Formats: sequence, C-alpha cells, structure tokens
Amino acid sequence: MRDHVDRIFEQWAVERPDLDRSAMAVLARILRAARIVDLEMGRVFAEDGLHRGEFDVLATLRRAGKPYRLNPTDLSATVLLSTGAMTNRLDRLESAGLVRRLADPEDRRGVLVELTAEGRSLIDRVLTAHVRNEERILESLTDADRRQLTRLLRKLLVSLGEREEPLERAAS
Repeated sequence: MRDHVDRIFEQWAVERPDLDRSAMAVLARILRAARIVDLEMGRVFAEDGLHRGEFDVLATLRRAGKPYRLNPTDLSATVLLSTGAMTNRLDRLESAGLVRRLADPEDRRGVLVELTAEGRSLIDRVLTAHVRNEERILESLTDADRRQLTRLLRKLLVSLGEREEPLERAAS
C-alpha cells in the first residue's frame, strides 16, 4: 500500500540521497493526515453552521459539566488559542445565542462563559454526528492499531512538551 508521501519520499531520495528522510516521512504523514481529518470534520460542523473552533469552544463548555461554564482564560488554554482570538470566537457564539457571558461571582473583574440551552442542544446534536464521523475516519484501523497509534502520538506529544496550556505559553 502506497500513499502520496511515498512519492515525495522517492523524489527526495533522487534529489538528496545524502539526507536521512525518515523523520520527514513520519511528520509529512502526520501533517497530511491532520489536514485531511480537519477537512472531514469541518464538513460535519458546517452542516450545523459551525467552524471547527466554535465546535471546540462549545464542546469544552459541555464537557466541563453543569453549569457548563468556564472563564475565557481556561477556555483559551484548553483549545490552544490566544485570549484575543478567543474573545472574537466568543463574540460570534454569543451573537448566535449559543453562549452567554456572566459576571464571575468570585472575581469582580472576571467573566464566565456559559453554554446556553440552545448551545447545549446544538453541541449535543453535533457531537453525536462528530463521533460517528470520527469512527468513519478511523474505520480502516483495528482496535489494536488505534491503541498503538494513540500510545505513539501521546508519546510524541508529551516529548514535545504538550500540556493543557496554549502552545505559546508552553514554549516560554
């Protein structure tokens, strides 16, 4: 079985046989897979008028459990987004009636973002379609393949310093 990266790999073998291309082969496949998966997931989100990032915010609030609310900083850290970009995303979701901002009772200057009933209904519906889509995307992998891939990707992410805070914070 061959893929697009095999062709690229062969071209580099001719042009630069002096280079060890093994890392290139792995990372090119990770990047291509990520792009394809992102496009496939985006189709499901678009059916309900969402973008991937909006889905991420709604899903993060939903899985936080009742009362489905977090502060914007925690939301930004979870979805690996700057606070400025999170503000824009929250503005769109609030305009659509999917979230609301509330004063934080523990911090006079703070704000909490809460999933509305409409937002909860939407994310529950989209999440069901999303999980079905994820299963479809991974249907060629056996359960053992999935466990092995999960283990290897976790190992890679941890070695790269993956944490629950945004990447720019992790790099500093």
